[in-house]
Amino acid sequence: MSVNRLNRNVLVLNQNYEPIAICNAKKAVILVYLGKAEIVESIETEIRAISFSMPFPSVVRLQIYIYKPFMSVILSRKNILRRDHHRCQYCGKVALPLTVDHIIPKHFGGKHSWENLVCACIRCNNRKGNKTPDQAGMQLLKKPQKPSKLFFLQFFIEKPHDSWRPYLFLN
Repeated sequence: MSVNRLNRNVLVLNQNYEPIAICNAKKAVILVYLGKAEIVESIETEIRAISFSMPFPSVVRLQIYIYKPFMSVILSRKNILRRDHHRCQYCGKVALPLTVDHIIPKHFGGKHSWENLVCACIRCNNRKGNKTPDQAGMQLLKKPQKPSKLFFLQFFIEKPHDSWRPYLFLN
């Protein structure tokens, strides 16, 4: 078996089928071999060794529930741009460079929060200036909100395997 195959991504589910991580196939095979996980979805090929063979894992589920305290997504410029899909939330254009705009400006009491920050192109940000969208005669395309950790798990998976789709709610 080539080393490259063992570096493929495998989706790891908690005991309740909640997606919690992505690991490489080597780690997933070790978890299954040690009895700490079971294969839920596999790829058509097999992994063979002298004393055993098993299906090549695509999705594994842990045998015991792992308590993960609520993990909040870090508020950062990069994550705001990701949440808004690198699209200006005023005009809808995907223009570069992009900035992060306070919907309610700080001097009006606007907070530095997920609900008050949006991605904006420089043209719209300059047009809005230090005003609220109503004062500037502008409207947001959608109301900003704090993203879930599942959103970012989906974002970091460039091309999910088809067998992952039901577990990541991509159907």
